[in-house]
Amino acid sequence: METQLDPMKDDLPLMANTSHMLVKHYVLDLDVDFKSQVIEGFIVLFLETGSRCRRASSTGEEGCQSQFDETCKIRASEQGHVPVSNASVCSSKTEYNDFAVCGKGEEDTSDKNGNHSNEEQASGISSSKNCCDIENHGNEDFLLVLDCCDLSVLKVEEVDVAAVSGIEKFTRSAKLTDVSKELANLRNQIVHELVTLPSDRCKEQLYYYTCCSQAPGCGELLFTTGTWSLEIRKSGIQTPTDFPHAIRIRYKTKPEGRSVTWTTDQSGRPCVYTMGSPINNRALFPCQEPPIALSTWQASVRTAASFVVLMSGENSAEPVQLQEGIMSWYYYVTMPMPASTFTIAVGCWQEVKQSFTPAVQTNNEFSLPCSQADFRWHEESCGHVEYPCRFQSPAARLQRVIPYRVFAPWCLMKCCEEHLLQLIPQCLSAAYTTLGTHPFSRLDVLIVPSNFSSLGMASPHIIFLSQSVLPGGSHLCGTRLCHEIAHAWFGLAIGARDWTEEWISEGFATFLEDVFWARAQQQMSHDEEKAQQELKALLRWRRLRDEVQNSEEELQVLRPNKESTGEVSESGASIVKHGLKAEKIFMQIHYLKGYFLLRSLARRIGGASYLASLRKFVYKFHGQLVLSQDFLSMLLEDVPEQKESGLTVESIFTNWLDTSGIPKLLPDQLVLLLEYLLEEKTLCPRTLQCLEETYQLREQDAEVRHRWCELVVKHKYVPGYGDVEKFLREDQAMGVYLYGELMVNEDAKQQELAYKCFAAAREQMDVSSAKVVAEMLF
Repeated sequence: METQLDPMKDDLPLMANTSHMLVKHYVLDLDVDFKSQVIEGFIVLFLETGSRCRRASSTGEEGCQSQFDETCKIRASEQGHVPVSNASVCSSKTEYNDFAVCGKGEEDTSDKNGNHSNEEQASGISSSKNCCDIENHGNEDFLLVLDCCDLSVLKVEEVDVAAVSGIEKFTRSAKLTDVSKELANLRNQIVHELVTLPSDRCKEQLYYYTCCSQAPGCGELLFTTGTWSLEIRKSGIQTPTDFPHAIRIRYKTKPEGRSVTWTTDQSGRPCVYTMGSPINNRALFPCQEPPIALSTWQASVRTAASFVVLMSGENSAEPVQLQEGIMSWYYYVTMPMPASTFTIAVGCWQEVKQSFTPAVQTNNEFSLPCSQADFRWHEESCGHVEYPCRFQSPAARLQRVIPYRVFAPWCLMKCCEEHLLQLIPQCLSAAYTTLGTHPFSRLDVLIVPSNFSSLGMASPHIIFLSQSVLPGGSHLCGTRLCHEIAHAWFGLAIGARDWTEEWISEGFATFLEDVFWARAQQQMSHDEEKAQQELKALLRWRRLRDEVQNSEEELQVLRPNKESTGEVSESGASIVKHGLKAEKIFMQIHYLKGYFLLRSLARRIGGASYLASLRKFVYKFHGQLVLSQDFLSMLLEDVPEQKESGLTVESIFTNWLDTSGIPKLLPDQLVLLLEYLLEEKTLCPRTLQCLEETYQLREQDAEVRHRWCELVVKHKYVPGYGDVEKFLREDQAMGVYLYGELMVNEDAKQQELAYKCFAAAREQMDVSSAKVVAEMLF
């Protein structure tokens, strides 16, 4: 059984033993019932032996193509199970009688605590940590551990993939010696061949995934569920290699499950959607949550005809009528992604059609401004596992604006047409101009119900936006849209190998939000763009400062696991530090501190060079999981002069990622901060005192001290008059105009200070400077 975790702890456990077995593909077949607020059906998992448990021998490479007919006879003689057919669908009489859909399933046998099992003695299951070797474990069976929470698991069974018509092509010749063992090996060999098909056969692969998911069962598997996991074993199977590689789990969600929200939209119609829960999707389907478990998926969802099903999928699904009043929607993805990125929304959404042609160039004649180095990157092969990659498609590389759709409740359609629709092509085009190839082939944008706790959320092929971004002009809507679009590259196409490093996603998206939005606003001058970005920086700085002052120090660290970042246990299980801490959901530390790190690097390296490095990073690491050092090392390799000046990965860890609080500002950043403070009408003495003490302004360079003296003069901060006197005496090359500022306020003390300083310095001053100052004073 799983280790009992303290419910008062705020760490999120990732229980799946991904080092032993990896899910390569999910097939979901689900019914949505709005009356009971339950999603019910089955999920089929296609598995491969994990990296730590693969045998070096060629045992797994041999199949049973010869005597395939004989294996069919053997299979027929086994204890049979009824083949799984499409789940039946029926309407129920409810207050929303056109909204209810239910599927027939096994009886729910959960206990009062919500735990499930078909084990006669659950205590007989060994802990997953004891099942990590490829050799026999004495009398212990291998245990497959999946992340699972708030689910009623009804049945788990092995799938007889060998029963699928035409599946012979996925087997190889071998002699049958031990009939039962060879039949099990045959099934696993079929799955191995299926999951490793080359990307140019992805359509065929999806077809056979569907066929295999509907194949008959060939034996129930023992299982038990706990608070955080589903544990599955097959009696007598002691290694991951011999464990069934295709299993089917029949289950249903619970109304209180934390992965989805059942609610009503702004028009009062019922809906359900994944809202970005801290526990991710484990209360929607049993899965492997660790980021390293990259998988593809396909899903068929049945619901009443009045509903629209949106999902993270490459295809723009069209509903198919199964029976009167019941429609089925089918989506798929061929790019391996973490299961946490799977997203679904079922509601009475209306597609918002545009009544105008967007004024954005969408043809293929547009060329992205690239350096010669950019072209060399495209000549290299991708570094990810094989899948149909858009970065290798000449047509995709020229696609400035990908196809998009907008969905919303009926009452918000007009607002979306007026504001959102025209912004999408502009923001997509700006993103392409900045980073190049769009990682995903299409985009749906959905205005989610008002209970959504964020302004936006990005998933593969779909973005959720809050209704709050719609009114009040285009600025908030545009910037938020840019932020979520940026996640297509940073957060989705490139993911963090350790979830605690969420700054890799949010910091980059916040930084790129400004770049995209500036480019999306046509006819904006360079000066206007710079002013807008500087203003945003000031606002973010204040927000970061406030959050640092009002949050726990340990939550301010961007790399809380430090040198252990990315490490997992021998089984692959790990924890997400502070993953369940309630207040963390609303914190901006990872957004803002990450943004200022990237902004400081951009200012130090230079904007154009920095964006070129981002494009290179995207091309090199798309489709992969990264750690902070992957980006920082590549960046510093491109600008070796920065290494020579003391900027290293280690120094960035020390100053930015591994410590709490706000990093020490560079002089230019301090100058910017002080210049914005100079625009404030009033600053109290206490604020000025804290400012000087926090940043030790008296110890900074002349540019910073000059702005500090201007603040002192403007706000008549008497404790700082000594700093002004010292500056006028020792920094005569920069202090001339401070005399004028001392005089213009018509403050007796300040004018007296000006006379005093001029009298002391006049004889040593440059003649021209002395003349200018004298004209100011007399």
